Amino acid sequence: MTQTQPPQETSALPENPPPPPRTSPESAVPASAGPSTGRLVGVDLARALAVFGMYVVHIGPPLSATTGVASWIRYMADGHSSVLFATLAGFSLMLIAGRRQPKTGLAGRQAKARIAIRAVVLLVLGTVLAMEYGGVIILGFYGVYFLLALPLVRLRARTLAIISAAFALVAPQLAYVLTSLLTSSVQESINAHDPLRRLSEVGVLDLLLTGFYPALTWMSFVIAGMALGRLDLSSGTVQKRLAALGASLTAAAYSMSLLLAGSGALRSMAEDGSSSGGSGSMPPVSGSMPPDGGSFPDIPASSLLAAGPHSGTTFDIIGSVGVAILVIVGATVAMDRLPRLRRLAKPVIAVGTMSLTAYVGHFLAQSALSVPAGTGAQQSWVPLVMFVLGATVFAAIWSRFFRRGPLEHLLNAATKPAKHIR
Repeated sequence: MTQTQPPQETSALPENPPPPPRTSPESAVPASAGPSTGRLVGVDLARALAVFGMYVVHIGPPLSATTGVASWIRYMADGHSSVLFATLAGFSLMLIAGRRQPKTGLAGRQAKARIAIRAVVLLVLGTVLAMEYGGVIILGFYGVYFLLALPLVRLRARTLAIISAAFALVAPQLAYVLTSLLTSSVQESINAHDPLRRLSEVGVLDLLLTGFYPALTWMSFVIAGMALGRLDLSSGTVQKRLAALGASLTAAAYSMSLLLAGSGALRSMAEDGSSSGGSGSMPPVSGSMPPDGGSFPDIPASSLLAAGPHSGTTFDIIGSVGVAILVIVGATVAMDRLPRLRRLAKPVIAVGTMSLTAYVGHFLAQSALSVPAGTGAQQSWVPLVMFVLGATVFAAIWSRFFRRGPLEHLLNAATKPAKHIR
């Protein structure tokens, strides 16, 4: 499932370390300072929602075991939570590289070095976790996203938005062509020379093309988040325009997909109970390698018209970006204009400030407590509720004494050598 000295630099999953107690996580000014602080507190809230969405997918019952409102919650979490993570990752890059104005000269070089170091750390951490938990770990993919985004960190919001749109329009079709060429022999040849693949089931091919969160299609989310990071989210005009954009993208993408692909266009593979505790679906265009070690040539071209979670299609990307924008803007507006809600939400916001810790921690806790993942064996919502409460209580207490979460602190320390760049 993202997001650290004003503005704070980010950590792996979007990190936004809180200043001393009861202040806005990024601004280090009193919460009563107004909309300018709500801008980033809202982002923290969005991060927390992404964390909890991942919990729903990894710990909650599968979609097939839910009904009513529970089904809607499960479906919305499936795919959209990880997309929100990726979008917030792009926003986080701008906190390092310079929010409204990109850092240049020495500061710019050091910022890029910090991003590169974080990328390597995330790739290593993601690989280690993937050795135990498999390809559903998003951290290694984050490392790749960060590296690929380095050449883009000085671009303007408009340029970044255009690049993101280009990825959304072109990448899924390119991914379809490339995966259609991946016969078993080609896969085996590539994986045989891949040191990452020897260590875990997530190799370079998975990171770029065939994993749960392949860079080829998912960079569109990251770059969209970078564009958001360049905007003044405290501006009412910007908020209204983004809300209109998010709603338009969501409605256009999903309605067009339904029109072209029929009633099953938005269907999630989780409806078959095949979540496996991972991302919740098996993407037809880009995503997990075939479970039988086969190849992709039998994937019908009509799958490019779908828009279900993790389908990796143009419609899925555009619609998911729209949903992510709505969540981020909605959280920002809520924190700006509802001070009572903002006070009540402080424990949840604290989770967003240490999302890397919350993300990794829930996997470790799952193993330690032997909590079944969101498969057919998991029918109760109680474990999910306990994990959400546990993460919230831990984050609320920790943030009263420390600026950063445990893993956020270690990641920040790992980037210290960047200050020696000249």
